[in-house]
Amino acid sequence: METLQQITNWIADLPPWAGVVAIVLATFVSEDLTCIGAGLLAAAGELPVARAVWASGLGIFLGDLLLYGAGRAVGRPAQRPAPLTRLIDDADVERSQDRFAPRGPIVILLGRFVPGTRLPTYFAAGLLETGFWRFSLFAFIAVLLWAPLLVGLAAWLGGEVATWFVLYERWALPVLFALVLCLLFVTKVVVPSFTWRGRRLLAGSFRRVWRWEFWPPWLFYFPLVLNFAWLALRHRSLSVFTAVNPAMPAGGFIGESKSEILKGLEHAPEFLAHTLLLPGRWELERKVDEAVAFMERHGLDWPVVLKPDAGQRGSGVSIVRARGELAAWLAGMPLDSILQEYVVGAEFGVFYYRKPGEPGGRIFSITRKEFPAVIGDGERTLEELILTDERAVCMAPVYAAQLVERLFEVPAEDQRVRLVEVGNHARGAIFLDGGELETPAMLEVFDRISRGYEGFYFGRYDVRATSTAELQAGRGFKIMELNGATSEATHIYDPRVSLWRAYGTLFEQWRILFDIGIRNAARGAPVVHWTRLVKELGRYRRVARSHPA
Repeated sequence: METLQQITNWIADLPPWAGVVAIVLATFVSEDLTCIGAGLLAAAGELPVARAVWASGLGIFLGDLLLYGAGRAVGRPAQRPAPLTRLIDDADVERSQDRFAPRGPIVILLGRFVPGTRLPTYFAAGLLETGFWRFSLFAFIAVLLWAPLLVGLAAWLGGEVATWFVLYERWALPVLFALVLCLLFVTKVVVPSFTWRGRRLLAGSFRRVWRWEFWPPWLFYFPLVLNFAWLALRHRSLSVFTAVNPAMPAGGFIGESKSEILKGLEHAPEFLAHTLLLPGRWELERKVDEAVAFMERHGLDWPVVLKPDAGQRGSGVSIVRARGELAAWLAGMPLDSILQEYVVGAEFGVFYYRKPGEPGGRIFSITRKEFPAVIGDGERTLEELILTDERAVCMAPVYAAQLVERLFEVPAEDQRVRLVEVGNHARGAIFLDGGELETPAMLEVFDRISRGYEGFYFGRYDVRATSTAELQAGRGFKIMELNGATSEATHIYDPRVSLWRAYGTLFEQWRILFDIGIRNAARGAPVVHWTRLVKELGRYRRVARSHPA
């Protein structure tokens, strides 16, 4: 209050025009205190109320435009400095623009009345390239409401308004936050609980919280980030692990070509699923014709598998059953993609590694993949069957998105409906620990296949076998994919595996990854510099988000 009084006394001693300039400039330091100070001057008869209002409003409006302009300058790639260009993804900006556009006016208006939100809100409006005139209009409306209100209250109540305003600044944001939480609780929990479907979806959501296998990657992988930092510090390198597989770009860490990796296994054709690369530069008609000719040449029938050539975590994988579906999928995939025969049988993940210089390798992990299904009763819809199943309810939104056209079908009594056809945990497949399946014959075959791929030491084979016994005998299976440095020992997602055991397995996996990388680097294998790795991660992220199949 004492500082505020000193400022008002100083402004009162200035000529009228200088007083207006001082008020405008003072808003750049503190908009609200300036309004209160101008109101106090008006209450003391030192300044006309109208002049106090428009001088304060003018300064606030100019400050808002400066914040908007700063955000706009940062948001333009041509004007963005190199560090910001890497940190700010243009694709993310575009998506945020689409989300901000319909809500922009109300956000701008609310930002004026909620302390602590104005700077980020107006800066974000510029960063997201909200139209200048649109922003100016709503910022001006906000000023027209705020400046007369605050100046008028100060002129009417005098010094008391400063005390009340301190309380308002202290509690406005927490109260608003509490109201938003209450609103979310009502809309997301209370309202859905009035229906059986809503209660089942809520039950699935709560179970996902307690069952770590369903945790989002950003949460589950956080301890692995700390472990990676320790390994990098210990080995004095952020990227030495990229030497783990010299045959793969960056060791198979990011954006590696599935088709190129499979070519490295062509010495064992009897174990490879028939695969065709469809370059993104080809015209759609050529892609479809080449795909059909490939199927005829190898005696393949529908269905077939389509996937991005550089996909990750099962993104974009689809099983198509007709030429029309094939054309539709390819029309939405402008990037390189592959067509692969659909291999019937049980699916497994076999994680193999071999240290350089050693004659043979080891199987680190075996995952049995199961495809969940529900059994019809002739009465309930597919959606009801999913919501009733104790495990399927945890993945109900995922299954619903994949089976959206069948949700209201009523399966016949005892009819089995498979909920997912892709062996990917994020897509709803069940992963079980199959470590007990390992046999000497099985290890011998994977060791022979792996040693025949020069420059490969560490990765997970995704295979389908006619039976578990055939896989154990080292025959009757086909390799669909081979993943490199980013391979994961997926048996950890078995519901019987504890969280601590899962982390222990992954920590050991990364220790082995660094160890092999160090050994290969010492033998002359290239190590990708971490800055290039960051660029590749950013590029892949942009491509993946721009073209999700």
